[in-house]
Amino acid sequence: MEIKEYKNYKEAEIRRLYTEVGWIAYTENMPVLEQGYKNSLLVLAAYERDELLGIIRVVGDGFTIVFIQDILVFPGAQRKGVGTALLKAVLERYPDVRQIELTTDNTPETVAFYKSLGFSELSETGCCGFMRC
Repeated sequence: MEIKEYKNYKEAEIRRLYTEVGWIAYTENMPVLEQGYKNSLLVLAAYERDELLGIIRVVGDGFTIVFIQDILVFPGAQRKGVGTALLKAVLERYPDVRQIELTTDNTPETVAFYKSLGFSELSETGCCGFMRC
């Protein structure tokens, strides 16, 4: 597996990835998603040969805050270290950033995954989070 910057947005593969993981709200307006990609701080992709396995997309300033906006892995590649490799690649890029944040589904599997990589729930740090949808 190779992790590299995702510089050439390919709508068909991004649509397929988001659709296969069930994030169809994003695919309802592909031009907006493309702009999100183009305006991201960093997008990394995991590849096996030329096959896309997963994506991680980061927004923020890269100095004081990094927000992991998306981390998606094709269902057939899940639980094989792809998500871990993508997340570790981001953490290695921003070792001195004070806040690296993300939001995720509140399931035992996702909570365990992020905790295994050193993340804490906001409530464990004396903070709370808010979202306006």
